[in-house]
Amino acid sequence: MRNFEDPGRSLAVARHGMAATSHPAATLTAIEVLKAGGNAVDAAVAAVAVQSVVEAGSTGVGGDCFAMIALEGSTDIRAYNGSGRAPAGLTGEALRAEGVEAIERSTPHAVTVPGAVDAWCRLLRDFGRMPIAEVLQPAIAMAREGYVLTPRVAADLGLQRDLLAGDPTARATFLVEGEAPPVGSIQHQPLLADTLDAIAHEGRDAFYGGAVAADMVDYLRGLGGRHSLEDFGSAQGDYVTPISTTYRGRTVYECPPNGQGVVALLILNILARFSLSKDPFAIDDLHVLLEATRLAYAARDAMVADPTGSDKAVEHMLSSTLADRLVSAISVDRIAEPLPSFDTVEHKDTVYLCVVDRDRNAVSFINSIFSAYGSGLMAPRSGVLFHNRGQSFSLVAGHPNEVGPRKRPMHTIIPGMVAEAGRVVMPFGVMGGHYQAMGHAHLLSRLYDCGLDLQTAIDLPRLFPLPATATVEAEAAIRTRLGAELERRGFKIESPRIAIGGAQAIRIDWERGVLIGASDPRKDGMALGY
Repeated sequence: MRNFEDPGRSLAVARHGMAATSHPAATLTAIEVLKAGGNAVDAAVAAVAVQSVVEAGSTGVGGDCFAMIALEGSTDIRAYNGSGRAPAGLTGEALRAEGVEAIERSTPHAVTVPGAVDAWCRLLRDFGRMPIAEVLQPAIAMAREGYVLTPRVAADLGLQRDLLAGDPTARATFLVEGEAPPVGSIQHQPLLADTLDAIAHEGRDAFYGGAVAADMVDYLRGLGGRHSLEDFGSAQGDYVTPISTTYRGRTVYECPPNGQGVVALLILNILARFSLSKDPFAIDDLHVLLEATRLAYAARDAMVADPTGSDKAVEHMLSSTLADRLVSAISVDRIAEPLPSFDTVEHKDTVYLCVVDRDRNAVSFINSIFSAYGSGLMAPRSGVLFHNRGQSFSLVAGHPNEVGPRKRPMHTIIPGMVAEAGRVVMPFGVMGGHYQAMGHAHLLSRLYDCGLDLQTAIDLPRLFPLPATATVEAEAAIRTRLGAELERRGFKIESPRIAIGGAQAIRIDWERGVLIGASDPRKDGMALGY
């Protein structure tokens, strides 16, 4: 039971429906859609559309998404890959010939064709009850009439002031006289409102064709991009078969690559080979978690890519052979060095949400523009802020994740689901770029090894080993309590620049007919039910 003398928040509990998002306006929108007769898919798309307006630094129509849907709690889970592809005219060979050594954030080469809008429309068509025009109305109204900056959104905006100042449309949209506005300021996005309104009335074709697509293509080509109207017109996501593993008697489902869900499963496979304690601060357990993460991420960057070139990689990464091999590399009291070498970039901002409705349809949904405010590039007539997901591509010739025509980059964004006794019991997700795979594993370990409730498991302090290094970002409570011992073991402990990640989850209590939800205090959002 929660200690009510400690600061924090209580679990959300309800009977009929529940939503958990990283922004209060999105959570409220989802609940309103459910109460108006929409199902979990309608509510999820309505909520993420709102977040694309009010939490523009983390998500938007210029980004990508992945989703998992469990109809009436069935483990016949439908997974959707809504990540976009590189332009047909973009090759690693051409970039290397131009002297490009890395794909930089604010270049058109970092912008793959956004996949989110196509995914929203497809999921609503296949599973929703409401027309898209109705689902998008809350987002359209907020973009046109204005919304208020919440604390985390304002903090993220302040950190990206210089990036946004470099693009005239982004500067005019998000900054005031060149400065980031404070908490409580009212912003408007009339260009985005018009684009969302067009999608509401014309569907996906309003985004991937016509005036909106022409605006995006003209803008990106003007910056040196290889994008074409054909690239946008042919954009289409696809349904994929989830991958899974068993952890402490539960089945954990993730989307397959090009996302990094397989890495979360690999970490769980390693942890399952250890007897962990019930103490979430047990130093040996955290040491094992850090080492499992470092080894699994090394495997990720060597193997995870667009599945057209990495089918066998998934099988290998989920194999007992690889888990056993990595376990043998872990010493219980000393950091493993060296690790395999690989190239990487920082992966930062995303929104995750989950919704469960009266019929126990469960949706695990994640939508991202990659770094905070993405590439910082904003199409001048449509108000589309572009992601920078193409930074995930490798420029190493022959690498599985090498940039190439119509290829999807490795993604960090991963929705998750847990099942017990043949029924889905929890859609969940953890935001935070690179951190997400470790975040999934750490959250589940706190739940199923330590026996914590959802909100406590989410609230507890976090740590994360930066890939390919011995550096560990650790929140203050861990630095104070365990920092010296972790450094003795060979880790270098640092403060994170901003709180590590953000999580949401909803547990379905089938026996009592109750929903139990939690949302991360590191973001502005909440879990709410009715």
